[in-house]
Amino acid sequence: MRMVDIIAKKRDGGELSTEEIRFLVTGYTEGSIPDYQMSAWAMAVLFRGMTARETGDLTLAMAGSGEQLDLSSLPGVKVDKHSTGGVGDKITLVVAPLVAAAGIPVAKMSGRGLGYSGGTIDKLESFTGYQVERSREQFLQQVRDIGVSVIGQSGNLTPADKKLYALRDVTATVEAVPLIASSIMSKKIAAGADAILLDVKVGKGAFMKSLEQAETLARAMVEIGSQVGRKTVAVISDMNQPLGFAVGNALEVKEAIATLAGKGPEDLTELALAIGSRMLVLGGLVSSVDEGREKLAEIMASGKAVDKLAEMVEAQGGVKDEVYSPEKLPQAQILHAILAKEDGYVNEIDAEAIGHASVVLGAGRQTKDMPIDLAVGIVLHKKRGDQVSAGEPLATIHANQETLLGSALEAMQDAFLIAQQPPAEQALIYKIVE
Repeated sequence: MRMVDIIAKKRDGGELSTEEIRFLVTGYTEGSIPDYQMSAWAMAVLFRGMTARETGDLTLAMAGSGEQLDLSSLPGVKVDKHSTGGVGDKITLVVAPLVAAAGIPVAKMSGRGLGYSGGTIDKLESFTGYQVERSREQFLQQVRDIGVSVIGQSGNLTPADKKLYALRDVTATVEAVPLIASSIMSKKIAAGADAILLDVKVGKGAFMKSLEQAETLARAMVEIGSQVGRKTVAVISDMNQPLGFAVGNALEVKEAIATLAGKGPEDLTELALAIGSRMLVLGGLVSSVDEGREKLAEIMASGKAVDKLAEMVEAQGGVKDEVYSPEKLPQAQILHAILAKEDGYVNEIDAEAIGHASVVLGAGRQTKDMPIDLAVGIVLHKKRGDQVSAGEPLATIHANQETLLGSALEAMQDAFLIAQQPPAEQALIYKIVE
């Protein structure tokens, strides 16, 4: 079998066999297939696509290229959750302890972010002493003991995907939907979940800018899940404005704690309940989404969801008291309000501009090794559709350096569009794919 023949077959629109896909994944992981051949194949996939069967085979081959986590020793159905990422997306911080408090075990590996703020792992490190590196047995034992653990991804989880993702990034092949879908799903499958809930973001602050693109990706991932025997549901949600009010690591943690207590922003609470209730259905704990929502709302109101987060933080070496006293989390030295210049209604909030400003402040990374500032970010005071008066605060920038504050202000200068009439209502959740 030769890689050049596989490239030519895909270039000409042919369907690769399971054996050919395994050959290219194994060869690329081991180094016998060079980058230039793999990049030629990736470009052929971008133009020619892959069948559902090919994409499933690619996913399984990448999942099998390194370590695979065996969660079978944990009781019940293990449900994982993945978001394609966005601005202010702190859903895992809410959903993981919330669903665990309901009785579904959550054994989750998360990443650090290259995006608009840190990843889930960075955000959790806002808690003093929180340990993201855990041995496999520590990880599993914690889930047995308290029902939830969120740790950093294993270094040898899906090494084929890590290599291919880095290559796609520099060869203009990131947009190939079969490669996006197999990248995401290979990590979820290697992490051992029985069922998978996908939050596919769409809009200005997301990778997928159009609903058509988002639905294509969602359907591809749900098809993969079905093919490999994992119950999979995708929620397509809006990312034209930031989710919630807070953008930035410690700021998002504070907002997540408020949401777990039933006092969070309306959109964040609604999406958390929509995702969490479907995780309960996937886990077999409830028979309907409505039943799941009711159960989760009761857990929020009872205080059990906040207690579960505190348990997780303490179990992983963090300071439990910071959950109950979030003012003790990292705080920025400089607060600067952005004021409305006119009366009217907020018609648009450019999520991408807000996200870029947060990166400029130091809340996100521009390179993978870049340190982040856990305290900085942006807190919105108005959302789309809200009425505003001239001189009223639209947002507050939390900064630690004057020069970075100036750059963030420049990035945000056109982030808010004020109009004389309120905008039409915009959906938070566009579609459920299952």
